[in-house]
Amino acid sequence: MAAANFLSQLSTTNLVLRSDFRRLFHAHPLQPQILNNSWLGTKLWLQPQPNNVRTPVSKLRPFVAIVSFSLPTADPERVSSGQKVPKWSSKAIKSFAMAELEARKLKYPNTGTESLLMGVLIEGTSPASKYLRANGITLLKVRDEALKALGKADLYFFSPEHPPLTEEAQRALDWAVDRKLNSGHDGEITTTHLLLGIWAEAESPGHKILAALGFDAEKAKELEALISNPKFTDD
Repeated sequence: MAAANFLSQLSTTNLVLRSDFRRLFHAHPLQPQILNNSWLGTKLWLQPQPNNVRTPVSKLRPFVAIVSFSLPTADPERVSSGQKVPKWSSKAIKSFAMAELEARKLKYPNTGTESLLMGVLIEGTSPASKYLRANGITLLKVRDEALKALGKADLYFFSPEHPPLTEEAQRALDWAVDRKLNSGHDGEITTTHLLLGIWAEAESPGHKILAALGFDAEKAKELEALISNPKFTDD
């Protein structure tokens, strides 16, 4: 009988508590309140929050690729006054943006030829990217080889938003520009020009990774034949 009375009293108390909570919250939603209960012998402090206040949630800042409309060149004056300045294709520009993003993901301080190579593969739709994949050179394999060659970056190091180019990567870009200028053809500088520029830097990580994965002089000649066609594009 005593147990039944105790449970009945507990149920009544719970109803009173819930009623008191609702009444005090709606009466003074932004002020702290004290809820007294003689049966519990306690004082409960309430600090209601306005409906428009949200608890901040910690989120990791996403990586963002900023796409430019051109690529950096070491010597802008290489184009003479009588020559038309060649433009980079949209796929080559996207490949460069992806290269910077990949360097940041791997926490490298610079965008090197290995990152440029990964950028070409990440873009994925250009003739250069398709040619590499057709010959068994994939993004995962290149990334693994890059980690073997350069190692993992410091866990607590954060790359700049635009990791600067290494000297080898800059020369690879300049090689692509010069190759297009010397061809005498109109049109854009493509990802294939960029890929061959990476291959031209024989001591660079990008060249060594390509060689380790089966790319050789014969394959380079095949790509040279492609870009020698005046109608060759990145489409």
